[in-house]
Amino acid sequence: MAPSSRSPSPRTKRLRRAQGEKEAVRSREREDDRHDDRGREKRNSRDREVGRDRDRERKRQGEKDGEIGDKRRRSGREESDERKRVGADDERRSRGRHERSTSPLDMSHRSSRHSPDRSIVSRHDEGSNVRGGGEELNAEEDSVARMRAVEEALAAKKKEEPSFELSGKLAEETNRYRGITLLFSEPPEARKPSERWRLYVFKGGEPLNEPLYLHRQSCYLFGRERRIADIPTDHPSCSKQHAVIQYREMEKEKPNGMMGKQVKPYIMDLGSTNKTYINEKPIEPQRYYELFEKDTIKFGNSSREYVLLHENSAE
Repeated sequence: MAPSSRSPSPRTKRLRRAQGEKEAVRSREREDDRHDDRGREKRNSRDREVGRDRDRERKRQGEKDGEIGDKRRRSGREESDERKRVGADDERRSRGRHERSTSPLDMSHRSSRHSPDRSIVSRHDEGSNVRGGGEELNAEEDSVARMRAVEEALAAKKKEEPSFELSGKLAEETNRYRGITLLFSEPPEARKPSERWRLYVFKGGEPLNEPLYLHRQSCYLFGRERRIADIPTDHPSCSKQHAVIQYREMEKEKPNGMMGKQVKPYIMDLGSTNKTYINEKPIEPQRYYELFEKDTIKFGNSSREYVLLHENSAE
């Protein structure tokens, strides 16, 4: 009779289960190690590729720097050769002029050869003096010629370089605002007004918006350039810097007949294309015109009219 098989005890089952779990953990760890090795190899290969790219970039930059240095050295040598050539030409011209000219020493030397009373020793001494004086003159003229050649070469180089400086009238203007050179600078007699002047704007006989107060500063610029204009005039016929109202302290006769200083408004057209008008009459550019109460101002072909009044004006 065959022996009956016994089922494993619970303890044996637990041991087998724990052993199986340990084997599974070891297999997962081995798989993770294999993945880590592959990732490390990929990272190393990427780092090597990045290093090679950096080396190639450094090499290209070094070649570019070398080319730039070669160009600078060539330009320096060419400039030096040009200065030497100019100096040599000036030296040859100065020597030719010196040989063609006749100095008093040369005249005395030639006359000594035709004089029967001169001895050989005296002629020898005079000849040595002439040679010594000529050598000194040549050395001095050579130094002057070299200096002149260097100055001419520097001047020629400066002419070739572009100049971005202001010229003519604009060179005298030192007042710039927001990167724009102003066409007008305030005169020494500029002052802030004591009266509260205002400009009332009309179009087609109808008032527009609020009046413009003109007593808070000593001058007001009119024009299309909004970056610098105190009072913009957007009509296309107006210039970017069209005109200016300037308050000036001037000698005026008072009502009692005495002379005294008063601050009054003046207007100047800044060379606009389509002119400035006072009471329908055009004014000349670059000249001050005194403004009076109830004067009407127009700019270019704009239909807007600016009427000047102050706080004490009758309605």
